[in-house]
Formats: sequence, C-alpha cells, structure tokens
Amino acid sequence: MQKVLITGAYGLVGNVAYRRLASLPDRYDVYGMVRRRVPSVRLPEADLEPIPDARLRIADLTDFSAVQRAVEGMDAVVHLAATPDQTAPWELVHANNIVGTYHLFEACRLAGVRRVVFASTIQVVFGYRSEEPYRSLLEGRFEAVSLADLRPIRSDQPPRPLNLYAASKVWGEAAAHMYAYTHGLSCLVLRIGWVLADDRVPQRWGESVFVSRRDIAQIIERCVAAPAGLRFGIFFGLSNNRYNLADITPAREVLGYAPEDGY
Repeated sequence: MQKVLITGAYGLVGNVAYRRLASLPDRYDVYGMVRRRVPSVRLPEADLEPIPDARLRIADLTDFSAVQRAVEGMDAVVHLAATPDQTAPWELVHANNIVGTYHLFEACRLAGVRRVVFASTIQVVFGYRSEEPYRSLLEGRFEAVSLADLRPIRSDQPPRPLNLYAASKVWGEAAAHMYAYTHGLSCLVLRIGWVLADDRVPQRWGESVFVSRRDIAQIIERCVAAPAGLRFGIFFGLSNNRYNLADITPAREVLGYAPEDGY
C-alpha cells in the first residue's frame, strides 16, 4: 500500500483524483492537502468528496515549513495545487506556481518521497496554433483537418506557452526533470487537458483538448502506480478524442492508460 498526498485536493481535478484513489483502499492510503477548507468554485458542492480531518493537511504552498509537514511520511505526492488562471498577475503565478512548486519538490526530496506526479497543462503547447493543422483544431474547424495527415503534438516537441500560467508550468516541468536526474526522485509530468464539472465542452474547439473527470482520475492513478524504475516522463492527459491536439500514445504504452471517454 502506498501513502499518497494530493495537493489541491479541493479543486476540481484534485477532488476526483482523491475520490479515485480513496476508492482503492487496498492499494492507497490517501491524504489531501489544501490551502483552506473551502472547495474551488469549479467544483460543485454536490460533487465534493469530503476529506476526513485526519487525512487533511492545511498548508499554503508559500509556507515551506507547512509543506514539509504535509509531505512527511508520504510515498508519493500528486501536485495539483496551483494558480490555474491564465490571466493571473505575475505576483500570484510567481508565489504559487514558481516558489510553491520549488517548495513542494524540495520538501519531497528532504522527506524521502519516492514519486512526484506534477500537474502541468495542455496550454504549454498552445503556441503551436500558429501552424496548421493545430490552428484549425484550436479554432474548431475540424472539417479542415485530415485525420489521415494529423500528427498530434508529441511530448518531445518544444513547449510553446502563450501566458504566464503556462510558462510557469514549463518551469515546473524543468524542475521535475532536475529533481529526477539530480536528486533521484521519480517525477512524472502530466499535461492535463480541459476538465469540466459536467464533462461538456462549451465550444467545439474544446473537443481537441477535452479530458473527462473519469479519464483524468484514471491517468493520475496510473502515474502513481507506474513502475518504480520510471524515472521521468511527460504525458498528455486527454480523453480518446477523434481530433486530439496532442499524442496520448505514450500514456497508453508506458502507463497503461485506457481512456473511456472522448468526443
């Protein structure tokens, strides 16, 4: 049994991940870390999976000592806490996504955590929208895209962020690589697509970056359960959409991810 901490556990993605791991008590002893006990505005109260006080850690990412206390004794940490707003000012992005991410990785190193699953975002490749066929995908003009010729963006292609939030996630990906190969942590990066509370995309272009709550919970669990020898990897977390912007083949082949949903 692995002892697992999920940061941002009262966010939309964090809470579905907590629910998934908590439903497998023979495999995972799961805990949640939150900044406050109030759920995210993106998480409907009716869908909230409450975390018992004994399994809840209260910590702000900017408070290194609090983060250290939260990760102590964990085998794995799923780091989902962040400022996710692409319009957020630099001060928030810097505090939570740069300083906070460093605090999380460094606390895990000091505590002897064996694996960190770092939540990145599909937005790190949105800069490819300057090229076809990605422009057509991100404008929802699927009729202009030939499936036979479509080559989804691979994780080994350079990131192209277009906002501070996405740029901060590129920094986090680099930090994950550094901690994997300098300090020996197993660090898996998950570039998460568009998760919605009702699993319905409001604009057609979203069908190319959609991931259902069920699928994102599954791929997070597959990251936690991946072989200990997997030192580092970057995986796109999308559902089995017909016009996927990015390639989910490595997640299938390396992690055993089997998406159940898709547009």
